[in-house]
Amino acid sequence: MPKNKAKILVTGASGFIGEEVSRHLSESGYHPRLMIRRPLQDLRIRHFDAEFVQADLTDPKSLVQAVKGVDCVLHLGARATFESYETLSPVILDGSLALMEAAAETGAKTFIYSSSLLVYGDLPGEVDTATPAKPVLDYGRVKLETEKRLARAASSAGITFGALRLPHVYGAMDLYFQQLRDGLLILPGLGRNTFTHLHVADTARILIACAEQEYEGISPIGDNLPATWAEFLRVVKVHLPKARVLALPQWLALTTTAAVTPFRRFRPHPGLETPGAVRSYNCNIAVKPGLVWKDLGLNLLFPTIHEGVPAVLKDWQEKANS
Repeated sequence: MPKNKAKILVTGASGFIGEEVSRHLSESGYHPRLMIRRPLQDLRIRHFDAEFVQADLTDPKSLVQAVKGVDCVLHLGARATFESYETLSPVILDGSLALMEAAAETGAKTFIYSSSLLVYGDLPGEVDTATPAKPVLDYGRVKLETEKRLARAASSAGITFGALRLPHVYGAMDLYFQQLRDGLLILPGLGRNTFTHLHVADTARILIACAEQEYEGISPIGDNLPATWAEFLRVVKVHLPKARVLALPQWLALTTTAAVTPFRRFRPHPGLETPGAVRSYNCNIAVKPGLVWKDLGLNLLFPTIHEGVPAVLKDWQEKANS
């Protein structure tokens, strides 16, 4: 590992954002430590120049070994589903606190947490660091409580703590583009509400910059131009004209997801087909451009969806043809 490169642990390394972060770190000479939960979860990232460790957020003893000797924890691991507080809390809240405790015990200096814009509710204006968090979903509530508890624990342990409230992060491997590849994207709303978006490559860059610069604070982030979901899909269709999209009225999406919710417990992997997912999709949350980016001296590679979406589709098509 090159001199002056911090030793960084990435949790959730095999996830959508975690894989991109891990790739950037590996290609930048960090030789990061990548935490996975199961042995076969690292197949897509096994070729990275990295160290691999198996640990589980619900197993505190395994976390001590995972964080031993690291300078910074980039905590991306979570249960990314819209379920009840009781279901989410053991991983998101309790697991994160156990990870912070292990980090404090082993001498880590910085802890960066990936939170969510869903700590806010439906808002009419721009969101910035002064905007009160008022979550309406259990996912947002547990994320907000985790932020608060981690900040207190970090302060007590003398650890620098930063949390980024991430927007809709998009890329070739995200849920929307996966459904487009499968032939039909079903949207739980008409898409007239404004939301904040961010290309996955830029998401990785700002998370890593927070680790490098020991960012301290809690802030929402996004690109330079919040856009409606309808506009997002218009950009997709310009470059992918044969894309099939079905936009359901919100009331119909709510009715349908409420009907199937009792049967979701029989699925081996939880999905996003819940009333909570419908409500989150239809929220207005527009983040003030430039937050955190200016503080860290970074510029976006993809300032808006008008640059980012074509890049995703180009990357996707090149991989399909290779």
